Amino acid sequence: MVIRLYEQAVDKEKSLKLYKDWVPLGKISKNAPQAVIASEDQKFLDHNGFDWDEMKKVWESNKQGKKVRGASTISQQTAKNVFLWPGRNLVRKGLEAYFTFLIEMIWGKERIMTVYLNVIEMGEGIYGIEAAAQHNFKKPAEKLNRNEAALIAAVLPNPRRWSPARPTPYILGRQVWILRQMNNLEQVEMGV
Repeated sequence: MVIRLYEQAVDKEKSLKLYKDWVPLGKISKNAPQAVIASEDQKFLDHNGFDWDEMKKVWESNKQGKKVRGASTISQQTAKNVFLWPGRNLVRKGLEAYFTFLIEMIWGKERIMTVYLNVIEMGEGIYGIEAAAQHNFKKPAEKLNRNEAALIAAVLPNPRRWSPARPTPYILGRQVWILRQMNNLEQVEMGV
């Protein structure tokens, strides 16, 4: 958040924006964790912070010169967002692995999901599910329906480029895919 505020301050075209409102998991619609798990990390409840199968697939795909993509789990993204900086270098990735191991051991899945949903960047200067729900749908996070939660999850690969309030055809397609995946996953029960 501090890095993004600095980037906004340096960019004379932008004004400073920071919307954030922490809410406990019990005040977040059960659709939000379901949507981000369906979209970002379908093995979240089963792995120890690292999806080794997905990492192997991505390694092979990237080695063959296909489009480079990542294999970060929700736990890894949480570790990065809370303790580290954006970027892709070996030092940061090593620290991310260390912090991922720690939060998996100390926090557990419910706390990791709570932190993830409260710190993830969800738009220019918008952090967390509550701020995203208020900004995009004019309602609290606990009132998000399946479609709205899936739209928010659909923009997470690049939330400063896309908006749940103004979805492109690509984002609408991702929303449909996420809704289908939500139907295929067991209902996530995480303290809600």
